[in-house]
Amino acid sequence: MTAFDVLILGSGLAGQSLALRLADKLKVALVTKRSLEDSASAWAQGGIASVLDPSDSTEAHVADTHTAGAGLCSDKATRFVVENGPRAIRWLIDHGVPFTPDASSAVGYHLTREGGHSARRIIHAADATGAAVQATLTEQVRAHPNIAVYEQHIAVDLIIGRKIGHPDEGCLGAYVLDIANDEVRTFAARHTVLATGGAGKVYLYTTNPDTATGDGVAMAWRAGCRVSNMEFIQFHPTCLYHPQAKSFLISEAVRGEGGLLRRPDGSRFMPEHDPREELAPRDIVARAIDFEMKKHGLDCVFLDISHKPAELLQSHFPNILARCLELGIDITRQPIPVVPAVHFSCGGIVTDLRARTDVAGLHAIGETACTGLHGANRLASNSLLECLVFGEAAAADILANPRELASKLPQWDESRVTDADESIVISHNWDELRRFMWDYVGIVRTNKRLQRAQHRIRLLAREIDEFYSNFRVSNDLIELRNLVVTADLIVRSALQRKESRGLHFSRDYPQTLPKARDTVLRPRA
Repeated sequence: MTAFDVLILGSGLAGQSLALRLADKLKVALVTKRSLEDSASAWAQGGIASVLDPSDSTEAHVADTHTAGAGLCSDKATRFVVENGPRAIRWLIDHGVPFTPDASSAVGYHLTREGGHSARRIIHAADATGAAVQATLTEQVRAHPNIAVYEQHIAVDLIIGRKIGHPDEGCLGAYVLDIANDEVRTFAARHTVLATGGAGKVYLYTTNPDTATGDGVAMAWRAGCRVSNMEFIQFHPTCLYHPQAKSFLISEAVRGEGGLLRRPDGSRFMPEHDPREELAPRDIVARAIDFEMKKHGLDCVFLDISHKPAELLQSHFPNILARCLELGIDITRQPIPVVPAVHFSCGGIVTDLRARTDVAGLHAIGETACTGLHGANRLASNSLLECLVFGEAAAADILANPRELASKLPQWDESRVTDADESIVISHNWDELRRFMWDYVGIVRTNKRLQRAQHRIRLLAREIDEFYSNFRVSNDLIELRNLVVTADLIVRSALQRKESRGLHFSRDYPQTLPKARDTVLRPRA
């Protein structure tokens, strides 16, 4: 048994910022499935939304978030994040994050604008903000003597007191598979934090890294936590469409700087779908592209920013320009082929403003949590801000509430399992799940499609549970088990919502109900 004050599962911006906030006072373990650099945070291009310019206001950012969230955002959570945003940005600057400077700006940094925002409030590091933030913090995490980093480790499940005969003790740590050594280790912790990211790999096409398999939501659900608003899956409207490019996102900021969406014949279509045209919120743009592709039988549409000066594209979008050039697309001269792809989960584990879940000793931060900020649709660049603000909130709560460390925990029992004889079952089930989720639980939904998906999920779940009971755990089996739980929660939530709102569009219920309500699922006792 390995013991720590705090066990953090996940190494994106939420997990790393929390580790750094705690490590001067506590002993921290940071567990990550791959390396510290592999997370959705590192892939974020656009930037971080915050009220920094004197001409902007808290009220404007709150209003924009509510508008994008289609009436479902928690006003308390939204104000909490927006009001604490500038301090979170200052924390990053103090830690050396190299945001793009701008001498003409009142704040000394270049601020861009993205879809759904009424002002320029996105602070960024060119078009690779996440990578710049992650690289800066990763260096400091690796150097901190109080942070033990466990790469190539994946959590199997949380250790919950009531499941081991201690009903009043909440979360006591986690069982974690050391992938390289094929050994399940027992981690005891006073506090455990889920910072595991999203669930994009539930779907066939996603902008997420391969690690986004819904692990936090699935583990929290099995531990007895409520989950909320899982039906709201954000499809990024503009993922690069190219056979050699996997999950390469064309930033929202390209449209923010004047990029236009066109059909193959060069005609624009966004003015026909929304008065805000290319600057409409993501769900509207994604549905518009989906509509155009289906109506005209298209494989993709085109995002054109070639009318802007090449120098502007080189300074603002160097990574997008370089990646497209590698694939033979010169964005200074020709449009970029794009399709929608799953990008962000707005729902997740229910948490309060201190990032606490329903289980004592267990916090959740980042995309795996449902704080109430995103409502029915996340406003662009609010997600990294949420990671930072709730990372700080979790740190304050953990420091203010010391807990006892479990003196002894049961070891992982593999005495009744054997090595898997048919690993092909895992890869086949993974492929089947992602395909029917894409076909039946996509941008436009119907009850019939959702019911078909639910039937398939139940069959898969039984097969995977049997596999899990009889064979040694592996990285792929753990992820598949979590994906099936997460897919089930998405479908159950979607079936409960008898309206269309934000990211959830149902042909059976095209209207929006007058009162916005969260979809909250409670696990059986």
